[in-house]
Amino acid sequence: MDFTEVIKNRYSCKKFSDKQVNAQQLTEILEAGRVAPTAKNLQEQHIYVVQSEEMLAKIDKVTPCRYGAPTVLVVAFDKNNVFTYPGEKRDSGIEDASIVATHLTLAAYNAGVDSCWINFFDPEVLKKELDLPENEEILMLLDLGFAAEGAKPLPNHFSRKELSETVTYL
Repeated sequence: MDFTEVIKNRYSCKKFSDKQVNAQQLTEILEAGRVAPTAKNLQEQHIYVVQSEEMLAKIDKVTPCRYGAPTVLVVAFDKNNVFTYPGEKRDSGIEDASIVATHLTLAAYNAGVDSCWINFFDPEVLKKELDLPENEEILMLLDLGFAAEGAKPLPNHFSRKELSETVTYL
């Protein structure tokens, strides 16, 4: 699929069917996250694949935004393995995990899988529910699956500001 088509046409699916993502599609998506760039190539991301009813129920306790997706990727990063930028005020953790998550999202669409980036949850509560390591911080959840009948982009999905409103040449 043409990259321009991927970035223009993917949308946040808010209603999934119960059809599961197949292993080949999931591997393709995860591989895209694996090769995402990270600061100093630290690769501090950790992706948890959640598909069991038991673990999906734990996610449902923390957020109403699974939308019936049969697979959820939990994107986290190791807080102890990040690059601290000059000035010591920020580090690469959130930035790197965001790049990984973006790769996952775009790869999903490219593989014919619908997705939705979820950040409406308390990361610490979810970390406890899923019993994740203390050194990891959860950035986001990525719902994966196939759109249910009638699912479509939100009405404002294709509304974008003009380039001149978001870019300044210095």
